[in-house]
Amino acid sequence: MKFRLTTNVNQNYLKVKSGFNADLFKALNPPFPPVKLLRFDGSSKGDLVSLELNFIFFKQVWTSEITADHLDRNEYFFVDEGLKLPFFLKKWHHKHRIISDGNDQAKIIDEISFSSPIRLLDYLLYPLLYFQFSMRKPIYKKVFSKEN
Repeated sequence: MKFRLTTNVNQNYLKVKSGFNADLFKALNPPFPPVKLLRFDGSSKGDLVSLELNFIFFKQVWTSEITADHLDRNEYFFVDEGLKLPFFLKKWHHKHRIISDGNDQAKIIDEISFSSPIRLLDYLLYPLLYFQFSMRKPIYKKVFSKEN
């Protein structure tokens, strides 16, 4: 399954790029499941990000590797791919794009593809994941406003 979300923000794309750090990662975590950041190397190729999802009765570790990153005069992106995923995911690919949209504006685009061990579960996860990632939009707008 695939989906894409776009958020317009009021900061230069290079400033937005520099704001993609552990603090932002923590701010973007959804209310459920609670997430504990275990490791955050950064967003350069070869870096690892590992977190623990707490589902009350059990916990799951999710570790992703940054498999690509690129910067040019119009865009910055990095890709995280799941290495160790929660039991309900078989594959995870997330491309984070930050595109210049003028001097003090940018677009943050999340391009996500995933699959689960059971095709039917993909259809159940899709609205949940879409909703969780759409909750990032107001956080992106607040963190990357002109006041910050």
